[in-house]
Amino acid sequence: MKEKFRLTPLERSWVLYDIGNSAFTLLVATLLPIYFNALATAAGVDENMYLSYWGYAGSIATALVAIIGPICGTMADQKGFKKPIFLATVILGVLGCAALGLTQNWLIFLGIFIIGKVGFNASLVFYDSMLPEITTDKRMDNISTMGYAYGYIGSVIPFVACLIPVLMYESFGITQTTALIIAFLVTAIWWLVFTLPLLKRYKQTAFVPKREHPVADTFRQLWNTLKKARKEKHIFLYLLAFFFFINGVYTIIDMATAYGTALGLDTTGLLLALLLTQIVAFPCAILFGRLAQNHDSGKLIKICIVCYTCITLFAVFLVAQWQFWLLATLVGMFQGAIQALSRSYLGKIIPADQSGEYYGLMDICGKGASVLGMGLVALINQLTDDWNINIFGLQLQNENLAVGALVILFIIGYAIFCKSDKLSKERLGV
Repeated sequence: MKEKFRLTPLERSWVLYDIGNSAFTLLVATLLPIYFNALATAAGVDENMYLSYWGYAGSIATALVAIIGPICGTMADQKGFKKPIFLATVILGVLGCAALGLTQNWLIFLGIFIIGKVGFNASLVFYDSMLPEITTDKRMDNISTMGYAYGYIGSVIPFVACLIPVLMYESFGITQTTALIIAFLVTAIWWLVFTLPLLKRYKQTAFVPKREHPVADTFRQLWNTLKKARKEKHIFLYLLAFFFFINGVYTIIDMATAYGTALGLDTTGLLLALLLTQIVAFPCAILFGRLAQNHDSGKLIKICIVCYTCITLFAVFLVAQWQFWLLATLVGMFQGAIQALSRSYLGKIIPADQSGEYYGLMDICGKGASVLGMGLVALINQLTDDWNINIFGLQLQNENLAVGALVILFIIGYAIFCKSDKLSKERLGV
């Protein structure tokens, strides 16, 4: 009889942080774009530019993390640095989230959003780099997918708690703005509370000796890591492949609500559809984690990339509400799997005591891809403003054309990953 898979206390604490921070991810994907749209509309901003401004703000946030992430990651590999820097980034993100309701100015709101997202994304560099320390290679795929899976289903709890006053604010005798401010505070508190177990239990076990000049030495070490990654062809190609295929994943996650709103779809329907994404993602992420125990994780990642390519093609022809519901379901099936398996795949091909460095580089690739993806969608949306094209009898808007550009990046990512996966197997003797 097969023994039941049980989490250790440290693994459980690590998974709990995913439950905490995923509440912010869901907030960013759902309520924040709608709130920003209301602020911008009230200020007389051209509604046709809404998707572009939101995309540019997301690109700025991810660009900042792409710059500071690998530097912080390299510092975190030094003894005694990882937990304090992780805590600092969490505090920055939580405070940014809580402060989102302090202004009615759309431009200041975007500035606060950028601060909160920088803290959130930076914290993930350290969180991901803890993975090789909190579990074993054999359990890594399963633990990584469980983090995403429970993060998705766990984030539904605060989201529903936030959604009730937002959709029924009149019944509570408050304004919709007040209801949204409450949502920001609930999300911030949830995030902080679920961070505490990891802060209590995590102890850095893999590290390099503390340096006399940590900041200056960090830049030198980062340069050395870049050179090492370039020489380790299997790692270099994997990071390059990740840059391309994760591009579309992050862009779809961050801009789904903005995309649907720009197409004129019903706001309540969009929120409920994205709630469905979280619910579908839970069992599907768990399923892929179980599959990774008996099947090659490289093949599973390839399956996810192909499916995401098809999902993006479907999104190009999205014109109706029911199609958005179907899109939300399909995204939920593969979203957690491709993120979790990509994270654990890197952990298997790098040295554990250099995890901060390499996950920092992975963060550059992920955030750089997100900058490219959101920036590309925003730019094409702006350049094709007021375009309408009839394809197969469907009247497509400029937003549809913008999303279509992501397909090319998935194809490039798949091709490079096939090469890197082959080299990794040869290197590891699999």
